[in-house]
Amino acid sequence: LRLFSEIFLYLSLAALWNLLAGYAGLVSIGQQAFVGLGGYGLFAFAMFFGVHPLLAVPLVAVIATVVALPVAVLIFRLNGAYFAIGTWVIAEVFRLGFAQVTSLGGGSGTSLPIGIVKSIAGSRSMRDNVSYWMALGMIVLVLGVVYFWLRSRHGFRLTAIRDNELAAKSLGVDIWRTKFQVYVLTAGLTASV
Repeated sequence: LRLFSEIFLYLSLAALWNLLAGYAGLVSIGQQAFVGLGGYGLFAFAMFFGVHPLLAVPLVAVIATVVALPVAVLIFRLNGAYFAIGTWVIAEVFRLGFAQVTSLGGGSGTSLPIGIVKSIAGSRSMRDNVSYWMALGMIVLVLGVVYFWLRSRHGFRLTAIRDNELAAKSLGVDIWRTKFQVYVLTAGLTASV
């Protein structure tokens, strides 16, 4: 079950990166910033605010989406290879920021207290089952969002931008807004994975 859970989560991340880099043409090498934000956010909600870990996942997705808004505004001033390097720099800023939070283990991380882990499910096999079903639900959600996003007007805009940005702009596609929307969408979903 653990192996399948990991496979589902990696497939989710790959599908989101494919949406961002493959369809939008935004080669981001800094998406790990949102994975880290999701992990540290889940631990913070569970340990400090008493939020059940399963409820913390959607909360973290919302927070990552909100955080992605100013990050996207900042990073979209760059193009091409500069955009990729800029996303890496943003991820480093996130990493350095998380390293300063000593209550969450700083840069080395921490483990959830046993009481919080047992609140997910009583036995280890039940926790593995819960993790499996959550990971399966996540891959279904991500693939569904990507599928329907690409078959909507947003997907057609992304494909037009990827194929020829100048031609897409001449046809009335708002390039900045389209890329901004897909970046924020993938950031929120990446944090929840």
